[in-house]
Amino acid sequence: MGILGGSILVARGMSDDDEPVGGAVPVSGAARAATQASPTPTGPSPEELAAQERARRAKALDAALKKFATGKPEFSVAVLDRKTGETYAFRGTERYETASVVKVQVLACLLLTAQDDDRKLTASERQLADKMIRLSDNDSTTALFGQLGRSGGITACNKRLGLTETRVSSSWGLTRTTVTDQVKLLTELVDDESELTEASRTYAAKLMGTVAQDQDWGVPAAAKTGEKSTVKNGWLARSTENNLWIINSVGRITGGDTDVSIAVLSHANQTMPAGITMVEKVAKLTRTHLKY
Repeated sequence: MGILGGSILVARGMSDDDEPVGGAVPVSGAARAATQASPTPTGPSPEELAAQERARRAKALDAALKKFATGKPEFSVAVLDRKTGETYAFRGTERYETASVVKVQVLACLLLTAQDDDRKLTASERQLADKMIRLSDNDSTTALFGQLGRSGGITACNKRLGLTETRVSSSWGLTRTTVTDQVKLLTELVDDESELTEASRTYAAKLMGTVAQDQDWGVPAAAKTGEKSTVKNGWLARSTENNLWIINSVGRITGGDTDVSIAVLSHANQTMPAGITMVEKVAKLTRTHLKY
C-alpha cells in the first residue's frame, strides 16, 4: 500500500513478485483515470430548448394579460399556432355569448350538410352565406339556422367538429362558447384532416377574408404588413347587462412563417369602440409575447 497525492493506491492481494493473486487485476493510472472521469453532459436537445422558450413566452404573456386585465371588462383569448400545434389560452374555459361569431359555426354546418348530401351549395345558400359572413346579416343567419335544424342541428355539427364547450341557443346570438373551442373551429376550417373538404375550407376562407371594410377589425389588427387575415366579429349591446357590449373576434393570420388562429371574447364593454380597442390590444399582446 502506498500514498499518492493524498489518495490510497490499493495493491492488496499482490505478491512480492508483483503477480496478481486472488483474482485481483492491477489497474494502470491511465485506465483508472478513464473509469473515474465524469461523462460529458449532452445538454438539452433543440426540441427541449424550443419548448422551454415557448413556456417562457407563455409565462410572460400570462403576466402581461393579467396586468392589462386590471380594471378592464372580462375577456379571454386563445392562440393556436399551426407551426407547433400548441394552443395558448388565457381564461380558456370561461364561456361567453357569441353574438355574431356563431355565424362561423352556422357556415361550417351548412358546408357539412351539403357535403353529406354530396352536392354543392345552391345559389340561394351561397347568397345567404355570403351576406351572413361578409355583411354579418342577421336575417340570412336566421334563415340558414332554421334550415339546418336550429340549435339541435348546429349542435350535431359542432360535435362532429370537436366543439365540446359550446352550447347552442335557440336564439343563435346567445350561444355560449369558449376561446379554446373557437380556435378548434378555426382549425377545422383549414386542416387537411378536417371533415370539411378542401373546397369547403377554401370557400369559408374566401368569405372570412373579404368581410365588409367596416367589419375588418379585431384579429387583423395583429397582422403585419404583407400578411393575410380572415375574421368574423361579433358585437351586441346586451339588455341583461345594462346595455353593455359583447365584443368578440375570431380569425386567422398567415404569411411567411406565421400561421395562427386567434379568438378573443369579451363582455361588459362600456361602448362598442372601447370594446374593439380592447380586443385589438389583447390580440397584439399575444403577438408581442408569443412572437409568432
